[in-house]
Amino acid sequence: MRVVSLLAPSVAYLLVMFVFPFAYGVLLSLRPKGGGVSLANYVAFFLDPWQARTIWVTASIAVPNTLLTVLLALIVAYAMRGGIWLERTITTMLVLPIALGTVLVAEGINGFYGPKGWLNQALLSLGLAEPTRLTHNYTGVMLALFVQHFPFCFLMLLGYISGIDPALEASARVLGAGPWAVFRRVMWPLIAPGVAIAGALVFVMNFGVFPSAVLVGQPAGATRTIAIAAYQEAFEHYDMSMASAIAVVMGVCQLAGLAVILFLRRRMAGTGVATMGAGKR
Repeated sequence: MRVVSLLAPSVAYLLVMFVFPFAYGVLLSLRPKGGGVSLANYVAFFLDPWQARTIWVTASIAVPNTLLTVLLALIVAYAMRGGIWLERTITTMLVLPIALGTVLVAEGINGFYGPKGWLNQALLSLGLAEPTRLTHNYTGVMLALFVQHFPFCFLMLLGYISGIDPALEASARVLGAGPWAVFRRVMWPLIAPGVAIAGALVFVMNFGVFPSAVLVGQPAGATRTIAIAAYQEAFEHYDMSMASAIAVVMGVCQLAGLAVILFLRRRMAGTGVATMGAGKR
């Protein structure tokens, strides 16, 4: 009974905040405007090329950005695992975008990379007649998402890598292993769970991109993501049933992405899976 009483608040929170809204959304998606209970909304979504393409558009933003964010965060966190000069200052600079918020980050990107931003002004002063356009397109959204999500990913990986016992790495070097062998055979099996968690978090946030796709992208064109499609159905066409169907499709895509990440985590870790956590301090 004591265990039940301790778990009850958490279970109630999950039911109220997650299970009930998701179940209600699924039921609402099965009740199209025409009445009755059917899969008409899902059929209409996948048969409409303008709507269905939002899955590909969103994936083309979320997947590359997730890979880039996790890779760079892993490189920086791994390099800083043993402490470096001005570590606190560098860490503060890297995580500063957390305090800015989505809107300020987007406005900063528009101000720096926009047609009349500082970067283009510098290019013009160097004699370049046609500066590169980096905002209100695919590139702008990628920049905004990277700036927003890199700090979270970096902090997660830095905390995870810093918790690995340095004696394991030192022992491998004493036995003659080079830097790459140490990373691949000793460190990577221990880091892989943290990378998988960070990748899953970044992917889910990227796949649900909405404000960045509107503020620094082309919400009616190249960066019309699935979240924008759901918003338009709900608040422009006032079809909450269709919006719910699109939201469910988005949720299923996110779950599929998480399944792929967990599968790759097992494959990448290889034989080192059995030692997961053995070197954590």
